[in-house]
Amino acid sequence: MNRVQGAMAHFDLPPPPPGLLDDAGLFLDFDGTLVELVDRPEAIIVGDTLRALLRRAAARLEGRVAIVSGRSIAQIDGFLGETIHDFAVAGSHGAEIRPAGGETTVPERPASLTAAERAFAGAMGDDPRIVIEVKTLGVAIHYRAAPEREQEAHALVEAFAARDGLTVQPGKMMIELRLDGHDKGSAIATLCEGAPFAGHAPVFVGDDLTDEPGMVVAAHHGGAGILIGPMRDTAARYRVDSVDAFLEWLENTL
Repeated sequence: MNRVQGAMAHFDLPPPPPGLLDDAGLFLDFDGTLVELVDRPEAIIVGDTLRALLRRAAARLEGRVAIVSGRSIAQIDGFLGETIHDFAVAGSHGAEIRPAGGETTVPERPASLTAAERAFAGAMGDDPRIVIEVKTLGVAIHYRAAPEREQEAHALVEAFAARDGLTVQPGKMMIELRLDGHDKGSAIATLCEGAPFAGHAPVFVGDDLTDEPGMVVAAHHGGAGILIGPMRDTAARYRVDSVDAFLEWLENTL
């Protein structure tokens, strides 16, 4: 049983069919989709197998592959390097966009983000279990190793919301303060307007609440979302259980 496009699903979803990527554009979240979530965001290691799979996907889809992440483009480049040289990349929840082979468009970083960064470090930075991740257009508090500090982290971030166009972005065991006016859906919509994605239905794969705008836009453009992980309210049409399950499906589909 499939959901109506754009609506939230309250029942389990089927796995993606083998032909889903035929003539499609593939948009991929990074953390929790291509790599497992870890306590410290900088500890991610990208192996050769994943690099080879991404290159194969780009060849199979004639370049219609993009990374769409909450991380900055600089962070994604640091993990994937030359592997995504010819990929489109959207970072900072869609605020940064770099078309394949093009230049990165980055809005100016508000001074209030730097002030928030200092405040977060002062309030929680002395706890080695807490990770304060500074991004180009955001700053996040990760409390995966200290779940009892969730309420404190949320209150701290929310105190800075609405200053200079900043907004709160919740996620899995983290809370982020970021630039408002962009999301993963807006990034996918922008990329779908130009080559090589124009005229091809987008398939967006993600695991977190931050990915839901991308699921909605993919459906709106005639494509579909794939949810990674346990079932929840989602605009995705398909679901797989884990990162490994998705990578196996992608390997078998290409």
